[in-house]
Amino acid sequence: MDLSHTSRRDFLKASGALVVSVMIPGTVPIARAQTSGVGDGKPPLMPDELDSWIAILPDGNVTAFFGKMDMGQGVDVAIGQIVAEELDVRFERVNVVMGDTAFTCNQGGASGSTGIQNGALTLRYAAAEARRLLLERAAEKLGVPAEKLAVKEGVVSVIGESQRTTTYGELIGGQHFHHKLEWNKRYGNPLLAKGQATPKKPAEYNIVGRSIPQKIVARKIYGSLQYVTDVKVDGMLHARVIRPPSAGCGPVAIDESSISDIPGARVVREKDIVAVVAEHEWDAVRAARALKVTWAPPCAPFPEMASLYDHIRQAKATGAQVPIKKGDVDDALKTASRVVEAEYEWPFQSHASMGPACAVADVRADRATLWTGTQKPHFARDGIAKLVGLPPEKVHAIWVPGPGSYGRNDAGDAAHDAALLSKLTGKPVRVQYMRNDATGWDPKGPAGVYRGRAGLDAQGNVVAYDFFARGFTRQDVATNEGDPKDTLAGQLTGVPPRPTVIFQVPAEAYEFPNKRCGWECVPPLLDRGSPLRTGHLRDPLGPETHFASESFIDEIAHAAGVDPVAFRLKYVKDPRHVAVIKAAAGRAGWSKRTYPSLRRGKGPVMIGRGFSYTERNGTIVAVVAEVEVSRSSGRVWARQLTVAHDCGLIINPRGLRLTIEGNVVQALSRTLFEEVQFDRDQVLSVDWASYPILEIQDAPERIDIVLLDHPTMPASGAGEPSTRTVPAAIANAFFDATGVRMRRVPLTPERVKAALAAAETKR
Repeated sequence: MDLSHTSRRDFLKASGALVVSVMIPGTVPIARAQTSGVGDGKPPLMPDELDSWIAILPDGNVTAFFGKMDMGQGVDVAIGQIVAEELDVRFERVNVVMGDTAFTCNQGGASGSTGIQNGALTLRYAAAEARRLLLERAAEKLGVPAEKLAVKEGVVSVIGESQRTTTYGELIGGQHFHHKLEWNKRYGNPLLAKGQATPKKPAEYNIVGRSIPQKIVARKIYGSLQYVTDVKVDGMLHARVIRPPSAGCGPVAIDESSISDIPGARVVREKDIVAVVAEHEWDAVRAARALKVTWAPPCAPFPEMASLYDHIRQAKATGAQVPIKKGDVDDALKTASRVVEAEYEWPFQSHASMGPACAVADVRADRATLWTGTQKPHFARDGIAKLVGLPPEKVHAIWVPGPGSYGRNDAGDAAHDAALLSKLTGKPVRVQYMRNDATGWDPKGPAGVYRGRAGLDAQGNVVAYDFFARGFTRQDVATNEGDPKDTLAGQLTGVPPRPTVIFQVPAEAYEFPNKRCGWECVPPLLDRGSPLRTGHLRDPLGPETHFASESFIDEIAHAAGVDPVAFRLKYVKDPRHVAVIKAAAGRAGWSKRTYPSLRRGKGPVMIGRGFSYTERNGTIVAVVAEVEVSRSSGRVWARQLTVAHDCGLIINPRGLRLTIEGNVVQALSRTLFEEVQFDRDQVLSVDWASYPILEIQDAPERIDIVLLDHPTMPASGAGEPSTRTVPAAIANAFFDATGVRMRRVPLTPERVKAALAAAETKR
């Protein structure tokens, strides 16, 4: 079956369970429903239709249609648990279809830690409503009031008469509910639809709260999982896109004869997009290497890398906000007994996904199909519809697992490149980026400069707190690829970009009497088609901002002569925040050792610990980091991290722990290793040698996690909050170990040795 032409009703055709693995013509299995007859009359794919969310098959198995997707954190498992819980069926009988625009509504894709926080709400309400309707049907069939019925594992029975039963499959299997929900008329992350039913109370949960593993892990380990790189379509061409050696400089001339000896290879050009296509992938690779292109003279659009932060300080602002204003900060600073000041710097960083992006597009005159690993397939559909001139309903985007992404990585660009080349060639086209394309040309996490000032009175109390950020917007390209203006294909073919000017201030609950937090953005270094264009990278601006703010809090505490944990507890009053801070400190045994370290700066290996605490959209995290610093090599090893985490209701404890561990490891990598190198013309970080990431020998010996569960509270996100909390904990631990403040990330061995040497010189 070709999923590009399959309707949703095929998922409901009777004959057993949905099998998530379907054949694309001529190729690999990607997803298939086993089917056999069901009537027509399927309601339209709209959020206000219950059938858009829940389907019951004849054997009683359940299909949940989820408009987001899982990027390795087990969100699909949690959704399955929630749906199984509300319907009273076994978890194993729920299949979750994710991110296919023909079968799921646009819930915003993987975005902002909202998979459970936002995305699960409608699935919970829909499952509860489906159960209510099924009980109404059962009541009519069995001749008793609905309140006299009980459900266990999809079997409805009369209370006190256990022999009188029916099943979900018998009640509706293979048919449609034809039932309306109340919808808030919004798409994306805010989408919410609900029925009349009231979901279960936490005290009634049997499946939610259990640690159910991800089945997909075994498929990954044994190599049976089909990725987007495995997709093949009959008659498709392989393509490689050729980027300019100097950013911003388009092609002047192309010598097509330079690839004439490569069978079937040819050049495809559309304005500043240059690509080669061939029937065989290796021929496309060879052609990309051999093609002679004359490019415009170097443009030198970037400053010298060494002057990046001075450029940020001096550039004209394009926008500014001061979201937090309390009291009179300026007056309090003037009258303070002591003013503490510090500046912090954070570099450009790459997604550096495990593999370069890949996409397959088949664009025809009247319709198009896209296979993509993007985390936002609904938006990819919309963007490609604009790019190729089709209505969105004529474009089918199919999400297939890719190399992962935490934000706006290169997957969106690959999808648009594939669609454009397919339109130009009249053939299906598979675009596979090379490593240098992915690391060199993906949207980057923005660089920034952060300044903190705090006023202390004679007793060491904080009387004023002033925090200010300045950097490149986190949305030079949008969070998704829903418009060609936010992709290389669009910008290089003449679609004018329209950046959103947006930055961030710290998220915490410090109650200082006078408090001000603001930001300014500076213009992009190159206005279009830039390898240094900025976009969302896991917890957009969270690690950057809180590296600075929580390092500065540590500096204030030190200046006041107060233990960092005691200092935070002095100014944090919110009970949940206090509980998280205490939980992390308690588990790590913080009070058992004097802070700062009595051996600070002594010995060949210096040992220290640091604290950090933050909040993100309702999730509170505190981290204690214990580090070792080698004086001779400059290596910083985060030996152990203790994480206290409160995200409200916990759906799957094991999945949550694994998610937090992933946050911690990636945040460590960004704190200790990751920095995009560039010169006046181009990005120089194009592979794992020029853009190193954390390797196994640098992973923590132990990550100790304390989960604070609040079953009566809504579940908030976990995919990002602990990411923002780690960098400052490492920097603060470094200070505890060495007596030296590191105010620039990453803490590379070279930078560490230089800082230690400078400190020795001053002594």
